[in-house]
Amino acid sequence: MAECAECGADISAEVALEEGEIVECEECGAELEVISADPLEFALAPDEEEDWGE
Repeated sequence: MAECAECGADISAEVALEEGEIVECEECGAELEVISADPLEFALAPDEEEDWGE
């Protein structure tokens, strides 16, 4: 179990998560990136940037 980096809600994962995965907080809807699988830690996921075909 870990806390949401946005609202502090407890987040538990029923399946094993890997670093780099993106999950959504059920409380606030924030997109979170797994920064550590053991112990489980989240950070706000970076915004996707448009590449405009470059």
